[in-house]
Amino acid sequence: MFGMLGPLARTVYGLGMTPFAFVAWRAGVGAIVVIGLVAWRLGRPGARLVGWRSLDGRGRASLAVAMLMGSTLNLAMFLAFARAPIAVVLLGFYLYPAIVAAGSSLLGWERLDRAGLTALVVSLAGMAAVVTGNPSGPGVGGPDALGVGLALTAAFSQAAFVLVSRSGYGAVPTDQAMLAVLGVAALIAAAAAAIAGTGPSLVLPLGDPSLLALLVVAGVFAAAIPSLMFLAGIRWIGPVRAGILMLIEPLVGVTLAALLLGESIGPVQVLGGMAILAGAVIIQRARPEVPALLPAGDPETGAPTAALPVDR
Repeated sequence: MFGMLGPLARTVYGLGMTPFAFVAWRAGVGAIVVIGLVAWRLGRPGARLVGWRSLDGRGRASLAVAMLMGSTLNLAMFLAFARAPIAVVLLGFYLYPAIVAAGSSLLGWERLDRAGLTALVVSLAGMAAVVTGNPSGPGVGGPDALGVGLALTAAFSQAAFVLVSRSGYGAVPTDQAMLAVLGVAALIAAAAAAIAGTGPSLVLPLGDPSLLALLVVAGVFAAAIPSLMFLAGIRWIGPVRAGILMLIEPLVGVTLAALLLGESIGPVQVLGGMAILAGAVIIQRARPEVPALLPAGDPETGAPTAALPVDR
C-alpha cells in the first residue's frame, strides 16, 4: 500500500498540491481513520486508553522519538525529491533496512545470521536494480549533495522509527501509537507548508472534489492501513525482518507507475524485482532468534508477549 504513494503523489501534484500540503492531508486523513478504530476498540471489554502520564520515562522518550522521526522522514523525503533524481533518493532511503539490521545487532536485539545477511544483500541489490534499471526513464540526472543528504536523513529517521517501535513504547496499543505518529506528522507538515509560503494549497482540496477524493484514498490506503500494519509487523516479527520485507515497496511502486502512468519497466528492473522477492522468501523461511528480554510485542495490544511464535 505504501507503494501507491508515488503514483498518487504524481497525480495530486498535477492538480496543484504541494509536497508539504500532501503530507499534511495524507497524515491528517489517516489520523482521522485511526481515531475511528481507536474509538471502536475502546468499546470492547478490557480495552483502555493509554495516556502519556501512564508511560514510564523510557516509554515516553521512545514514543516521542517515533513521532519526531515519522515527521522528519516525510519532510526529508519530499525535500529530497525536489533536489535529486528519484532513483538517487530511493537508493539513499532504502539503505535503512541495513541500518536497522546493524542497529539491532549492535544492541543485541536480533542476531543477523547467514540467512538474514543473504536476504539483506539480495534484496538491497534487487532494490538498486529496480530504481536504476531504466536509464531512459524519469529521475535520471546528476545528484545534488543536499538532496542525497536529505535522502540519507530520511533513511536514518525511518531506521530510528523502526528500532524504537519494536518495544520501546510497547505498552501503547498499535492503533493508539500510530494515531499519535500520524497526528503529529500532519501538524508539523501543515506548519511547514505555512512557513514555506504554500499554505493556500492546504485548502485547495476543499474546492476540488476529485482532488479531495484522491487525498482520502491516500489517507486511508497509503497512510492509515499500511502504517498500522507496518507497526504491528515490527512488533510481531522484529525490525530486521520487517525492514527487509519492506524492500518490496519500491517494486510495487515501479509496477504501479508502469500500469497507471505508462512508465516503462526494463529487463534489469524485472530481475531486480525477482531478487527482492527472493530475499523476502529467504527471510521468511529463516527462523531468527527473538531475545527473551526484548520479545516482539503483541501486534494488536502492543504488550510484550514472550510466547508469541515469530513466524505465525
